Amino acid sequence: MADKKWYVLRTAGTKEKKAAEYLVKEIERHADLQSVVDQVLVPVKKEIVTKNGKRKEVERLLFPGYVLIHAELNPDLEYVIRNGIPGMSGFLTENRSVKSSSQKERIPIPLRDEEVRRILGQQDENANGPVETEVNYEVGDSVKITDGPFSGFNGTVEEIIEDRSKLKVVVVIFGRKTLLELSFTQVTKE
Repeated sequence: MADKKWYVLRTAGTKEKKAAEYLVKEIERHADLQSVVDQVLVPVKKEIVTKNGKRKEVERLLFPGYVLIHAELNPDLEYVIRNGIPGMSGFLTENRSVKSSSQKERIPIPLRDEEVRRILGQQDENANGPVETEVNYEVGDSVKITDGPFSGFNGTVEEIIEDRSKLKVVVVIFGRKTLLELSFTQVTKE
């Protein structure tokens, strides 16, 4: 029996998670496939995005268009992946010459051990580490304050403090420029 390796599967764009779900369900339906597949993985990275003054956690794909599978390849599994999963187009392959003829055969290639360690390390780091905040503000942007005592005022971004998810905004109050420190969730872009 061959040992299990990590392989890359190609999917239609934006269909990675759905294709992985279909594959897992198909594997669960076939008892003979359950013993050859250990894991199906869609590598993601968690980020916090601020849009329209609201913060939300989102998952971004590390490898758009690809799903990883840890499995021992056999003809049944290859057939299911290539023909039975909507949105999945097959393995990441390479061409190899067939010994008895001049034809080329497309062979699934496993990931190298160092690639697997890097990818799985990124997954673990993202699962347990701090969530990264995406900043969609730049110095000089015009913003409107939506929350707090200065709600309704307009200002200009003077400084971005990413590690604290804060902005320093210059607002004109009673004809004088005033510097306010506001969180990303208290302002929206104009």
